[in-house]
Amino acid sequence: MKGPVPRAESLDEAIRLAAGDGAAVASKRRVGGGDINAAALLELQDGRRLFLKENRRELAPMFRAESLGLAALGDAASGGEAPPVPEPLAWGVDGGRSFLVLEHVASGAGISGAAFGRALAALHRDARSERCGFDEDNYIGSTGQPNPWTDSWHRFFAEHRIGYQWDLARKAGFGDAASDRLVESVMNRIADRLPDVDDDRPSLIHGDLWGGNWMAGTDGRAWLIDPAAYYGHREADLAMTELFGGFPAGFRSGYRDAWALEPGYEERRDLYNLYHLLNHLNLFGSSYWSGVIRAIRRYA
Repeated sequence: MKGPVPRAESLDEAIRLAAGDGAAVASKRRVGGGDINAAALLELQDGRRLFLKENRRELAPMFRAESLGLAALGDAASGGEAPPVPEPLAWGVDGGRSFLVLEHVASGAGISGAAFGRALAALHRDARSERCGFDEDNYIGSTGQPNPWTDSWHRFFAEHRIGYQWDLARKAGFGDAASDRLVESVMNRIADRLPDVDDDRPSLIHGDLWGGNWMAGTDGRAWLIDPAAYYGHREADLAMTELFGGFPAGFRSGYRDAWALEPGYEERRDLYNLYHLLNHLNLFGSSYWSGVIRAIRRYA
């Protein structure tokens, strides 16, 4: 693994760290981003391009955590078959803003969905750990995501995914004592409903793999962006690809041809996605409540 992504005390310093002494920005053009961060394309005076993400100053730890996830995924892709990721170059603060400077990846045309699926299977197969979790806590969107090293996938998912998000939802005013009991039942039954990790070795997963968090590159490959990476069960990644759609034809069959799933995945898919529905409830509000409580009742 490469050394840690450097922290910069200004955007100018970050540009020098990323592109060398004397590098300077000639233009900054805002581009469409996600729901959390502002994004911009930076063109340097020598014609090179960098990608910039910005947010409030207090969210600098979010960008540090993202850089760690990208570095881990980048290590997995180096010299292998896993999907590439943009290289994180520097993160830090500048006045009232925090930022992350990344390698610029030019958008391409269509890709092979089957090849994308095989590449994701290669990531899950080849990048493994002895325990679930990650070197540090990180974020899913702007919500904190705890990643303590945990021997049991079932306990990790119950406590640090479903239980953690439910606690946030209750603090935000959602639910009641009756729904508390239902969630407790869901958590107690996870070991009966979800398989253990393959060969007792959790896979490195993207962690937030919806349709907006990958892009087609000019090299014909699918690039992963905006991770919430950790080591867990590979089915959690696959489940999210089906929550909102946005993946090319052949993606799922390509994955399964490369690495088959245990029977019953379709029945447990929405239990994995309860985590993401809870996170959307906590990020975006009550419009997600009906989906959350429906899933809770289903798996209680």
